[in-house]
Amino acid sequence: MLKLDDCTIANGDFLLRADFQIMSGASVAIIGPSGAGKSTLLETIAGFRDLSNGQISWNGQTLTPLSPGERPLAMLFQDGNLFPHLDAAQNVALGLRPNGRLSDADRQQVEAALCRVGLPEMGARKPAELSGGQQSRVALARILVQKRDILLLDEPFAALGPALKAEMLDLVADLVAETRTTLLMVSHDPRDAHRITGQTVLVADQIAHPPAATAQLFENPPPALRDYLG
Repeated sequence: MLKLDDCTIANGDFLLRADFQIMSGASVAIIGPSGAGKSTLLETIAGFRDLSNGQISWNGQTLTPLSPGERPLAMLFQDGNLFPHLDAAQNVALGLRPNGRLSDADRQQVEAALCRVGLPEMGARKPAELSGGQQSRVALARILVQKRDILLLDEPFAALGPALKAEMLDLVADLVAETRTTLLMVSHDPRDAHRITGQTVLVADQIAHPPAATAQLFENPPPALRDYLG
């Protein structure tokens, strides 16, 4: 279980409060107006921002004092963070060995991850030689080899066309189901939440509200969500 206990996040003059829990293995969307604090919430869970108050824990272990690399999670940003001078396989391998020194078993894991995301013969290609969707798949493969308990997505597919974005979301849904990974996904698009998440956290009015069933939340939106949806 991921638990945010009486948390206050400060970003300059902006404050965001969160007090809720997410069950292990759940897929949760994070939605709300621009500037409401969705990415700030995700970055704090990941350890890139400090709490002003409260604690974050996973299955009873306090994460608050841990650095991002020590936390049982992986985060995929909007740009995918691929290194242009490395080929696809080398980019994926960074999820296993940041120093690039791979064993034979490591290389097999990299190959298996590329196959799982539909890129079985693309390992030698540089990011510039790949389409936007293929680059997203490489970034996902790098997440896959890390085998973390929690996956945080900060709109990594926002630049893709609707059909390709839907394809990537379906791939994410398959991967987290296979690995029983807990998913938290920031999105501006309610269709993303409906497509692959059972619960949604509304971030509005300086509060990250407890997760609610996605279908019910959008069928009967509170005023802040209704204003956002228009």
